Amino acid sequence: MLVPPIDVAMLTSPILWTPQHTTAVLATAVLTLVLLSNGRCFRARLHVSVLDELPWLLARFATAVAVVATVLALWYEQATVTSFLTLSLGTAALFLAGRVVTTQIILWGRRTGRVSHRTVIAGGGAQALELATILRRYPRYGLTVEGFVGDLRDPAAEAVLWLGPPSRLRRIIDERDIVVVLVADGISEVEILGLVHEPTARSWDLLVVPRFCQLHTQVGLPDHVGSIPVMRINNPTLQGPAWTLKRALDVAVSVVALLVLVPLLLLITVAVRLEGGPGVLFRQERVGRHGETFTCLKFRSMIPADSAESATQWAVAHDTRVGSVGRLLRRTSLDELPQLWNVLRGDMTLVGPRPERPHFVDKFSAEIPSYGHRHRVRAGLTGFAQVSGLRGDTPINDRARFDNYYIENWSLWLDAKILIRTVGEVLFARGR
Repeated sequence: MLVPPIDVAMLTSPILWTPQHTTAVLATAVLTLVLLSNGRCFRARLHVSVLDELPWLLARFATAVAVVATVLALWYEQATVTSFLTLSLGTAALFLAGRVVTTQIILWGRRTGRVSHRTVIAGGGAQALELATILRRYPRYGLTVEGFVGDLRDPAAEAVLWLGPPSRLRRIIDERDIVVVLVADGISEVEILGLVHEPTARSWDLLVVPRFCQLHTQVGLPDHVGSIPVMRINNPTLQGPAWTLKRALDVAVSVVALLVLVPLLLLITVAVRLEGGPGVLFRQERVGRHGETFTCLKFRSMIPADSAESATQWAVAHDTRVGSVGRLLRRTSLDELPQLWNVLRGDMTLVGPRPERPHFVDKFSAEIPSYGHRHRVRAGLTGFAQVSGLRGDTPINDRARFDNYYIENWSLWLDAKILIRTVGEVLFARGR
């Protein structure tokens, strides 16, 4: 809350003495802030240091300046570009000075206790004990250790307040209003992963000490407590402006696609009708977001089965009831086109985990602990697992891993890549 406003003030202040560069300075400031946000340079770090962040800050500012200077070179004389670049050197100095000020304010707030985050350490080994000792000795990290959960493996750990076994972690987070969970040694990954996938995980931060922490593992902007490296795990954001934009794109694309594909839809309708008789559309209950069921639409590609068989029997690749038209529709995935209506209705989205029947959802959820996590988002017309070759008779646990990877790493660009790859799947008939 403190850093962005001061960054804006420092980046735009040159307008006061060089109003002729107002547009260029504002453009540079906006681009710099966008690049900083994308690089997570506004995230609160444990070890606060301008020197640590200096390469990242200057690289993003220099990129913004280069873009604006290139545009200026296309429209203005060389003197204007030179003047802007000279001004940018001063802007960089102001920008870094502002960061020095905000860093000192943050450190002062932490040392005086005005900024402190209630923390529980997950783990009961020597590493957990060392973390607790460092955090209590140096308030500059801004974490107040409430205690730890885990097994009392190290007798010295009794010096730190033991809050209970790992099974009580969720209750402890709620009871003590914990905002940071710091995972160290002496605790199972499974006990933590279950918490991360819950909706309430957005209310607290998860910090993890990586395995082999003695080795140099510099990925992105590093952070540490004392000499112990710490990684921040980003819980997936499943709502907000980006997801609103995703829904808007779903509506726009599905409307345009339904209108453009009218001739193709009519052609498929006639072909299916001629091959198999009445009942061109196949309707089936599928499980979507939050485990809610909806009626999924498809073009019929085989002789209709009774409702019980349809709901509980797994489709096989070479079913004898599939005709030549149905086989073509399956190979090109054109039998899925009616699901554009499901997308328009809001039952589905263009990109997401493929929906499954309730019978198999219950079965797979009992066999694969992470399977139910797929239902955190809307079911998709296409998905990451499908474009990665996991279609038809492929292991369900592999599909679940790919689907959950998609959710954990979701972005609009990831959706765009999956849609592009889906086009290739359809054109080269890589379907069932």
